[in-house]
Amino acid sequence: MRHLLSTKDLRRDQAIELLDIAEDMAQVQGREVKKLPTLRGKTVVNLFFEDSTRTRISFEAAAKRLSADVINFSAKGSSVSKGESLKDTAQTLQAMGADGVVIRHSASGAPFTLATSGWISAGVVNAGDGMHEHPTQALLDAFTMRRRLHGAASRGKALDGVAVTIVGDILHSRVARSNVWLLATLGAEVTLVAPPTLLPVDTSTWPVQLEYDLDAAIDGLPDVIMMLRIQSERMNAAFFPTEREYARTWGLDDERLARLPADTIVMHPGPMNRGLEISAAAADSPQSTVREQVANGVSVRMAALYLLLAGEEGD
Repeated sequence: MRHLLSTKDLRRDQAIELLDIAEDMAQVQGREVKKLPTLRGKTVVNLFFEDSTRTRISFEAAAKRLSADVINFSAKGSSVSKGESLKDTAQTLQAMGADGVVIRHSASGAPFTLATSGWISAGVVNAGDGMHEHPTQALLDAFTMRRRLHGAASRGKALDGVAVTIVGDILHSRVARSNVWLLATLGAEVTLVAPPTLLPVDTSTWPVQLEYDLDAAIDGLPDVIMMLRIQSERMNAAFFPTEREYARTWGLDDERLARLPADTIVMHPGPMNRGLEISAAAADSPQSTVREQVANGVSVRMAALYLLLAGEEGD
């Protein structure tokens, strides 16, 4: 694997291999010494043009646990804020000898441009680009589902027949897009639930079913329900009447939580707006995997960096 830019590009066998390697990495997390020498001598640059705490720290932890040297590059206060282009930044990183670049950018397609432009020879991981994709988030979500559903026997397994309902701001969510393609590749049955104003104009090519009524979706007894954050920072118009109205109609409140089967998995990619898309009781319930998703993110990102930077060199 040369780059990780989109889940749409992943074959089923590639996705399962990455999840299986993440299982190996998760076992390392349980040791007293959590480091592996796998990427010793490699340099990984976290190139973040958008604010992020969770994703940046997760990638930094993943690279350091594989013994890579890590350089954190924030656009704020750098030459980028003075007008430096992506090309100039890339060529600077190339001159520094970067082996891997983890990039988050507000422009959809920026990681693809970086990977295919010839400006840089490093492997590129998309850590979120605009409203396009966020592949490692989808992979950690699938990893979390697989572990909850199959436990210790999850290695080699996919998600065939698993009913996944994704609820909320689909329109602005790169997490939703990456999950749709990956979950379909792994055999899951995906339903999107949202007000019509928060769905893309055309989803005819997406391997999903659409539903506008959250209560009807809950009555369908999903195996997994994933609540998405309302991304007010990407909204320049009123997409729903009020936050209170949204929470009443499309939020996972205590009453809806009680109607879910006891083994339904409740997910949220974070950060959460408690009381808006998800109640505190739902976020903190035994069915919730919110904390597991954060922990699993490090294992999945270790697997991605391993495949990009060490996979060709053997085990």
